[in-house]
Amino acid sequence: MTDTKSKKKKSTILVIEHGVDLIRQLRRICSERKFTIRAAKTIEQGFEHFEEHEIDILILTGSVARFGRIRGMALLDIISEKSAATQILFLASSKDMSLVFSALKRGSYQYAKLPIADTELQMLIDAALLHQPQYTPNLLLKSEARKTTFESMVGGSKKMIDVYRQVRQAASTDMPVLLTGETGTGKDLVARAIHHQSARSKKAFHPIHLGALPPELVAGELFGYEKGAFTGATRSHRGLFEKAEGGTIFLDEIGTIDEKVQISLLRLLETRQLERIGGTRTISVNARIVVATNEDLSEAVDQGRFREDLFFRLDIFQIVLPPVRQREGDIVLLVNHFLKQFSDDYQRDIVGISPECITALESYKWPGNVREIKNVIHRAVLNCTGGILLPAHLPERLQTAHKRPAEIKLPLGCTLKEAERMIIVRTLKWTQNNRQRTASILGISRRTLYNKLENYELL
Repeated sequence: MTDTKSKKKKSTILVIEHGVDLIRQLRRICSERKFTIRAAKTIEQGFEHFEEHEIDILILTGSVARFGRIRGMALLDIISEKSAATQILFLASSKDMSLVFSALKRGSYQYAKLPIADTELQMLIDAALLHQPQYTPNLLLKSEARKTTFESMVGGSKKMIDVYRQVRQAASTDMPVLLTGETGTGKDLVARAIHHQSARSKKAFHPIHLGALPPELVAGELFGYEKGAFTGATRSHRGLFEKAEGGTIFLDEIGTIDEKVQISLLRLLETRQLERIGGTRTISVNARIVVATNEDLSEAVDQGRFREDLFFRLDIFQIVLPPVRQREGDIVLLVNHFLKQFSDDYQRDIVGISPECITALESYKWPGNVREIKNVIHRAVLNCTGGILLPAHLPERLQTAHKRPAEIKLPLGCTLKEAERMIIVRTLKWTQNNRQRTASILGISRRTLYNKLENYELL
């Protein structure tokens, strides 16, 4: 027989079944065709295959779907969400037929009874490949996750891609960098990324949170001091600028330093030199300076709390970190990243998130940004005892936000056609391009949605 997939050298079939008879049958009927047959005995093992490979056809049997910590219906929910190009064949014995309706509802392309004849199985495979939609990414793939990460940052939105570009630009220079953005947006990660991408990456990176230090200790920590410089100075101390020789120093919450420290920092920026407190020796400094703040420094200048000349010296290259609520599509990426991280840390086999839980996470405004997402998922993993994250595992504030319907604002004066197109586009974004959920929300059939997508040139 000829291969129905002309654009791919091989199609991959994953079979999740306890026994070996179905695997042998597949290998027999596909022996002369360009197929890769993969096998898993549990749902958990099946997820591992989706993390490593593109799966064209998933064959799931009723016997596997009924048992295990993670049930087969949960698998179908996640595959329909995260790997829409995968065609699903559900094979059930007579006693498992009650599962068939649930499987079809959750995205199975076709089902058949077991045992199944070679010719029927072969026809199902051919038909599945023939009707396979155009390629859509398998978001469970670890390689897909890499496309939405940069250094230790996670995000694939336009705003974050722009941040990555600015980080590379900043890393190619040696000028001071000012990082601004709300609390929890990841300014420390950006500072580290600039260091790691720069020519100074083999030297030390020294971060210091200035707002966490008593004001009287800041100068000594930054510039050092000599023995006897003040009460308690029983020995000489090298400051961070000396310790960061050849590397990078990251000054977080730069807006909290007092007037005297601002003057010393300005002098260092202009001369690349410093003197320790109580010392007379001039010390040359070779350290890259990256500073960060969550306040408007220009407003602090207007109020007289921050020196204008220092602000101008720091504001040569500014990177503004967007809040999570402005990063379209990044919430799910961040949630999945932290879910994987904490599941590994606590050895939990949590492999997915229910659609209701995703809706709750996307409905929330995230005032604490990435840091808040990390803390919420940390708690959720500890609360979750099964294989799927549910709304019940989230804090009450997120469950409350989920109960408030999402809003779509339409500009006054737009036509009905423009309004319909905008509603479809926004709903698709809301559902992470899940067309089945989109059609359900809009109250139309999936076929009607496809027709509208084609009419509006959205396919």
